[in-house]
Amino acid sequence: MTTATKTLWKIDPMHSEVQFKVKHLVISTVTGSFGSYDGKIEAEGEDFKNAKATFTADIDSISTNNKDRDKHLKSDDFFNAEAFQQLRFESTNFDKIGDGKYKVNGELTIRDVTKEIELDVVHGGTVGDQYGQTKAGFEIEGIINRKEFGLTWSAVTEAGNVVVGDEIKLQLNVQFVRN
Repeated sequence: MTTATKTLWKIDPMHSEVQFKVKHLVISTVTGSFGSYDGKIEAEGEDFKNAKATFTADIDSISTNNKDRDKHLKSDDFFNAEAFQQLRFESTNFDKIGDGKYKVNGELTIRDVTKEIELDVVHGGTVGDQYGQTKAGFEIEGIINRKEFGLTWSAVTEAGNVVVGDEIKLQLNVQFVRN
């Protein structure tokens, strides 16, 4: 009996984006991103079935295009970037549910809290580029409740509107390079 060779894929930050979206005052959405991150996928074969994925993002690289808000997000009210420098994700399941579609479960750690989350993953395809590298593209989405990870700061306006929503939408468009 032969075992399949494991293939290591590394995230290509030049062709990737890691974003999150949160409601502000319940009437609009603020988009943020991480500028510094790393990720790997270890897979047997070409279809990523039962792959193992890991991902980290540097909290200090958070950006919402507003320096005051970014400073607040890095403070102890939210991420506490000084004490907890990265968020981490490690997959526990990478289940193929259809053609190019996966459900990925794993443990997400923000601050000192680790919770199981589920992500919807679409594999956009695998191609060779002009430099002889093999690349795979993925769109990844999920929803978490920020308060479950210790991001509990909240405020209410005089009119009674919540300043920051609890539900955070995760949206990653990432490209991986086969090593």
